[in-house]
Amino acid sequence: MDIVKIPRMEKKEYDKLIDKGYICRIAFQGEKYPYIAPFLYVFDGSFLYFLSTKYGKKLEYFRKSPYVSVEIERYSKDLSSFMFVTLQGYLEEVHDSIEKKMIREKFVDLIVDRDLSCNILAALGHSPEDPPAAIAKEERSLVWKLVGVKDLVALKNL
Repeated sequence: MDIVKIPRMEKKEYDKLIDKGYICRIAFQGEKYPYIAPFLYVFDGSFLYFLSTKYGKKLEYFRKSPYVSVEIERYSKDLSSFMFVTLQGYLEEVHDSIEKKMIREKFVDLIVDRDLSCNILAALGHSPEDPPAAIAKEERSLVWKLVGVKDLVALKNL
């Protein structure tokens, strides 16, 4: 019996997957085991950006080593179709105030345009009672950018 390999996606396909999505998982280098956490992200066509609260294990692991794997997936309810992309690179904290403001505004647009629950604001350092625009007005979170992608695996079902 031959093993069937999952086909690779073309760049156009995985760029579309990344562009249409907004939730990913990031695997950090933990003490003994990888530490995986879900994140909202925005994609500007070149880079993935993330907001991180200023506390927690993810921040501790980021400070020790910025090297991560980021995984974005999409699948149907019955798993008859699926696709995923995994990117290995490193996170860089964005310090430029103009770039941070622009990225924060992209997160506001994401939440508003996709009609996401304001409960997600708690994962970004804000109260769910805050308006999404508070993300762009206050710096309660860090802005990270995925750079130096050295490996990318993008697969889909047949």
